[in-house]
Amino acid sequence: MIITAYLREEHRECDTLFAKAEEAASKADWDTAGVHFREFADETLLHFKKEEEQLFPAFEAQTGNTQGPTMVMRYEHSQVRGLIERMNDAVSTKNKDAFLSLAESLMILLQQHNMKEEQMLYAMCDRLIPVDTKEQLLAVMEKVSL
Repeated sequence: MIITAYLREEHRECDTLFAKAEEAASKADWDTAGVHFREFADETLLHFKKEEEQLFPAFEAQTGNTQGPTMVMRYEHSQVRGLIERMNDAVSTKNKDAFLSLAESLMILLQQHNMKEEQMLYAMCDRLIPVDTKEQLLAVMEKVSL
């Protein structure tokens, strides 16, 4: 439960920042939207970095499986990164329609992605990775920066 609880909380923090950016963009408050969107993007990319550089390799080392759930999660991360870039462009050009359309796509993708991580991958990590390894892993993840 240690991995699930830690990373689920990060998902919720990113969701909150995303909602603030979307709300500001819907009101065409581009200064506020830009601040919240950048916070969302930074926190999301930091979260991905923790997973890709720490959690996924630990899972793969424990299971010997590099072609399963971590491969799917990496692919979805790349999709999210692409949408973040396009949304950043929409903020820069103050294109409300583009931003909100992309936001809808991103929200659906992230909801599905987060559900798979929380219900499957994180649960597998909590079940398969030894407790001392998980504790060390979280300590390292806490120190990761962009």
